[in-house]
Amino acid sequence: MADKEGPNVRYRHARMKVQTAVLMSRGGEAHPTDLVDISATGALLRRPSGWRGEPGQTWILDMVFGHDLHINVEARVVRVGARQIGMEYSLIPEHKQAPLWELLGGYADTLEAWTDE
Repeated sequence: MADKEGPNVRYRHARMKVQTAVLMSRGGEAHPTDLVDISATGALLRRPSGWRGEPGQTWILDMVFGHDLHINVEARVVRVGARQIGMEYSLIPEHKQAPLWELLGGYADTLEAWTDE
């Protein structure tokens, strides 16, 4: 296990594991996918089959949590892997900010150590 004070350790907003459906769209392109985890600054999605996006692109993410919570945000692609896409929020509509923070609960203001290996 890495030393938490080592040179490769950085801190990020804590991720909350939650599975839900997400529709990611950009222009006339739309892909249904699943959320892997979510934080106060971004989301990790399963990479949809046939998706050909790239880092730097902005997508609209429509996320549905249960029957009564629908959160839509603009997010920029920051990481693309064979099975996952890392997104960073670029715009959270004002009326969706409080519902997102309520969903995240204690994760919203918690940092966790991680290493980029």
